Amino acid sequence: MKKLSARRRHPLAAVVVLLLALACTGGLYAVFAPADKAQAEESAQSLTIEEGKKLYTVGCASCHGTDGQGTSDGPSLVGVGAAAVDFQVSTGRMPAATSQGAQVPSKKNIYSQAEIDQLAAFIASLGAGPSVPTEEQYGPEGADIAKGGELFRNNCAQCHNFTGKGGALTHGKYAPTLEGVDPKHIYEAMQTGPQNMPSFPDTTLSEQNKKDIIAYLHAVNSDETVNPGGLELGGLGPVSEGLFAWIFGLGGLIAVAVWVAARTAKAKKS
Repeated sequence: MKKLSARRRHPLAAVVVLLLALACTGGLYAVFAPADKAQAEESAQSLTIEEGKKLYTVGCASCHGTDGQGTSDGPSLVGVGAAAVDFQVSTGRMPAATSQGAQVPSKKNIYSQAEIDQLAAFIASLGAGPSVPTEEQYGPEGADIAKGGELFRNNCAQCHNFTGKGGALTHGKYAPTLEGVDPKHIYEAMQTGPQNMPSFPDTTLSEQNKKDIIAYLHAVNSDETVNPGGLELGGLGPVSEGLFAWIFGLGGLIAVAVWVAARTAKAKKS
């Protein structure tokens, strides 16, 4: 007993007891807390997927199949990812109208963002695909506008024109205008390649490349942007500029030629 009492009075006894108490507390937290948190997150995700499946059954299954396998009226959604769902549904392209033309246009969406997230979670559960981008990925911070312009002209201007004003394609299809489009949706379109558009995965255009392109489009379509070259003619590219040159440039030259000929004829008469 005397030895035990002496140990209790040892200067380091309190420190040893405190360290033991902290170790026990940390061990108990490590054993129980993470499991509870993981279970809660898994349960919330399962509930989100379940709600998404209900929405899918009502609004999408008639065209895309009960399990997203696709039908003659709609393609398979297995592996398209959450980004494709967020883009198509947020822009109102899906659900599509019963009578479709050559291309499904954007329109007012009929789902809330919470419902879109649920649909996206369900489709993502069918197979791995591109996830919904974060604001850090498509935001303007750290973007190179000049590089974005170069990339856009090389990869996108053939269809969307030089400043993203849009343009006609074959058989009634078209490249929509990118003016005023949410940056997140532009990023998702590059990721997933909706309708006639090719996809640009990170192996083709990196995250930084996509960010640069989005920053360029914002810069050239901003109300604060002043065109240093003067009249931009709608920013539609060489077609409108060439037409302007033919009508006004060539027309002006013809008018001058007629005036010169008239003056010459008058001079000869006199």
